[in-house]
Amino acid sequence: MATETHQEERTGGRVLGFVRRLGPTWLAGAIAAGPATMVSLLVAGASFGYALLWVVVLSAVLGTVGQYLAMRLGLLTEQGIVAVVEEHLGSFWAWVLVIDVVLAAGLAQLVIMKTLADVSATIFTTAGVPALADPRLWGVTWAVILALGLAGGGYRIAEIGAKVIVSLVVLAFVASVFVVPIDPTAAATGLVPGIPGVGGAVVAAGVLGGAVHITLLTMQSYTMRARGWTDDDSDIAVFDVVSSMLVAFGVFSLAVFLVAASVLPEAGVDPATIDEIQAAQALGPIAGEHAVWLFLLGLWGAAVSTLGGNTIVPPYLVADKLGWEQSVEDRRYRGALVAVALASAVGAFLEGAFFQLLVLVLAFGLVGTPFALAVILYLLNDPDVVPETNSRLANLGGVVLFAVASVLAGEFVLEELETVTEPMSAFVVAFAAAMTLAIVGLAVRYVRERHRNN
Repeated sequence: MATETHQEERTGGRVLGFVRRLGPTWLAGAIAAGPATMVSLLVAGASFGYALLWVVVLSAVLGTVGQYLAMRLGLLTEQGIVAVVEEHLGSFWAWVLVIDVVLAAGLAQLVIMKTLADVSATIFTTAGVPALADPRLWGVTWAVILALGLAGGGYRIAEIGAKVIVSLVVLAFVASVFVVPIDPTAAATGLVPGIPGVGGAVVAAGVLGGAVHITLLTMQSYTMRARGWTDDDSDIAVFDVVSSMLVAFGVFSLAVFLVAASVLPEAGVDPATIDEIQAAQALGPIAGEHAVWLFLLGLWGAAVSTLGGNTIVPPYLVADKLGWEQSVEDRRYRGALVAVALASAVGAFLEGAFFQLLVLVLAFGLVGTPFALAVILYLLNDPDVVPETNSRLANLGGVVLFAVASVLAGEFVLEELETVTEPMSAFVVAFAAAMTLAIVGLAVRYVRERHRNN
């Protein structure tokens, strides 16, 4: 009996030790489950009912594939992705990747800050405190808090508290699935791929962009390094990816989407003018009269936690490219971190509703994602870069991910072409053209290298 007890204690200790080591992809999953993804799922359900369910399911699956590939590159090279590109492809391609990420993350930074500022103002408006209801004031305030917190390490406390709030809201959405009248037959029709109606492409691109985003792919190698993981840790790394992206993020996405698709169209919410107060009706069946407050606090928490993670992305990649230490101990890195944090205050002065802007920013990020995927696949199939190149199955998954991301990004860009005379649409089209040329150039280089080696 004593031997069995001792054996159980050892087994339990190993399990707990295994769980404690999890984390790198859970960080990516936490960022993926941010305000932009939540809003994209709500808008998708409100706008098209169950029609985009196939994208929601696919986003969790392909998000897992993307993080798996990025994870392998981090484990096998034990370097940040920019350093690997610099070493094996050259400085030009490293700069292309850095610029791609900085543009996607920078635009996301501004819109997430706008979200946080607007929600902060709405909270105080709802509470009857008009003196604190100016979003611009909150934008500047949060930018200063962000800069001081990240430079001094204190922002971690705010992130932990925010994640607790977000977790409660996610649980509320999951619980709502068992309460709201979901139509199984209508939901099943949403598993058939198709882009519904006007605006369907940008919403579909936004939903997929929440899980398959260039910032998530590029930061994976750095989080692996931070944990000190190598190829010997591949088993736990795979479990980390599957449990966080496929299971946790998948449950989150399905719950939010199914509740939105079931409740919001029936409530008569206009997708073109949907805001945080209207979207809160999705939690009405489970939260009742407290739905607005619960949703506002959840959106607020998601913005706070995501903003901190997104702020470090541009400085991290620039530091890797320029050979700086990726720590606040390096004044150059700390200065870049503070600059990005303070610059995000501009987001609070942007025009337009943040609901629509959040969907747009994820769709824009998806346009830059195929290039990052092409780089990762290139490196994982080069024996001079990794000791064990990709299996056929891994390559198949990568190619499918690249194809789906490219098609949905292309559909979004085609919609933007219709309004290309507007500054934002022109920027999206120009960015897409530049990324397409970069992918073609990288493909030509790969073919030449293979021909030379053969």
